[in-house]
Amino acid sequence: MAKQTPFFRSISRLYPHVRPIIPRLLLGLLCALLASVVALAIPQVLRVLVNESLKSGGATEAVWMSAGIILVLGVAEAGLVALRRQFVINPATTVETRMRVSLYGHLQDLTVSFHDRWGSGQLLSRAMTDLNFLRRWMAFGAIMLVVTTLTVIIGISVMFAMSWQLALIFLAAAVPIMAYSFRFRTRFSKVARRSQDQAGDLATTVEESVHGIRVLKAFGRSREALENFNEQAEELRQTEIEKARHQAMFTMVVTLLPELALGAGLVVGVMLCASGQLDIGALVAFFATAAVMASPVEFSGMLLAMALTAKTAVDRHYEVMDSENTITSPPEPRRPVRLAGSLTFRNASFAFDDAPDKPILKDITLDVRPGETMALVGITGSGKSALIQLVPRLYDVTEGAITIDGVDLRDFDVEELRQIVGVAFEDTTLFSNSVRDNILLGARERTDDVLGEALDVSQAHFAYSLPEGVDTLIGEEGLSLSGGQRQRIALARAIAARPRVLVLDDPLSALDVHTEELVETRLREVLKDTTTLIVAHRPSTVALADRVALLEEGRITAVGTHTELLASNHHYRYVIASLDREPRDLDSELSAFEDQAEEVTR
Repeated sequence: MAKQTPFFRSISRLYPHVRPIIPRLLLGLLCALLASVVALAIPQVLRVLVNESLKSGGATEAVWMSAGIILVLGVAEAGLVALRRQFVINPATTVETRMRVSLYGHLQDLTVSFHDRWGSGQLLSRAMTDLNFLRRWMAFGAIMLVVTTLTVIIGISVMFAMSWQLALIFLAAAVPIMAYSFRFRTRFSKVARRSQDQAGDLATTVEESVHGIRVLKAFGRSREALENFNEQAEELRQTEIEKARHQAMFTMVVTLLPELALGAGLVVGVMLCASGQLDIGALVAFFATAAVMASPVEFSGMLLAMALTAKTAVDRHYEVMDSENTITSPPEPRRPVRLAGSLTFRNASFAFDDAPDKPILKDITLDVRPGETMALVGITGSGKSALIQLVPRLYDVTEGAITIDGVDLRDFDVEELRQIVGVAFEDTTLFSNSVRDNILLGARERTDDVLGEALDVSQAHFAYSLPEGVDTLIGEEGLSLSGGQRQRIALARAIAARPRVLVLDDPLSALDVHTEELVETRLREVLKDTTTLIVAHRPSTVALADRVALLEEGRITAVGTHTELLASNHHYRYVIASLDREPRDLDSELSAFEDQAEEVTR
């Protein structure tokens, strides 16, 4: 459970965002307040009407005049309500959009380690649901909470002016309401936070299930996934019921007690009229005023619940916004005098933030020469993927240093470093866009020549035969393509960036050996001056490298050519023997498995 912060401290954090629209909000508040004052003026007209029409010889003109005044007041109230909406809706949506863009920008800046810890559904619910609720609260809830409070204060003042005895009875009902409000606030805040967190977890489950639908279907786990989702949905339902129960109880209290007070007031009021201490018009006006105030009083439960939920939404928003980006550019970035592409690891160690005493990489010392292709091999879990993610500073070393041409990566401007270093990962990520836009994502020159060369080098010529060629939309995460096609698009993206240092995490695992050799040959031609560090899971990839580095339990234990290490290193021979000798297109295997399962079902 997140730490609870005081209400006004949380809400005050909205001030920088709200400051530009404060004049519009104040005008909206003024319109809403005037509408309430107009509503409270109607009972005073009724008071005059009753007193004038009931007295002996009362004129009928008073009835028509009072009816006209009430009509004018009613029209004025409706017009003020409409003005209130006009003043606040547009600026509130502007604030919502700016906060959403700011949150998205901050998420782009935050480190990979942050995204490792957070579920995507939690971030999605903060970016969409929470900010949408904050907009509605700024445009309606906050204004109406202030107006409701002022309306009750003004209304009670008017009641005291008409009859202090009746007003005291009505006011007596406020004491237990205030006492219950504190209890309601504490309980509802906790339940509201739990509800919003559970909604985020549910969104994460939906997203994971949609992305993994092929796996769920292939392994026949759809029913288990549904049962798990049903449990989470039921848990959220129970929380929402608990929220509604607290809110219903509060509404009952704020409705019942004033009604009981009015019942007692009616008895006392009749007695006061009978004794001549109160005229009938004042009694009618008193109860008409109470009727006007009844709606705001009953509404206060919902408004208070909205305020507490908005406070929770602010807290959740700033949980993300307060997260620090630890991978930043230095105040005075450096760059090499001559960018040759020499990549050097000097006693580099790395551990994840949540396990600082368990380093993944230990004292890595390695020199990759300019223009050289260095293969990185090791058994599963030896730290290969972690090592290459240090080069573009997706993570930072915890000890030691990594340099390009003698300059520490931490001394580079981050944007410039990621233009120098190109990456392609085994787990390819494509975007719901065209093939062209995916490939030219990081390219400095977005021309057809750059696109054509990248497609040629990666042997991704299939893109031209797609329904709309390279302008074909490939769908969410590129799932309309096979694994091998996605890998070649991802490799083309890295090539189009024209990096000085190219980092590849086994991006050719789904290619056949012949295609892999064509890719490697073209890579050597086009990127002959590019330093390449490649994680290899196949002997054919290793054999094409200039040199090989052996990673064992987070340490570099040997460096040499493929032939040298085969002859001299027993562990290297073991690793090479364990590598896949044939490419595996997991998507094709999965599709075949699905087809086989369907045949068995038939």
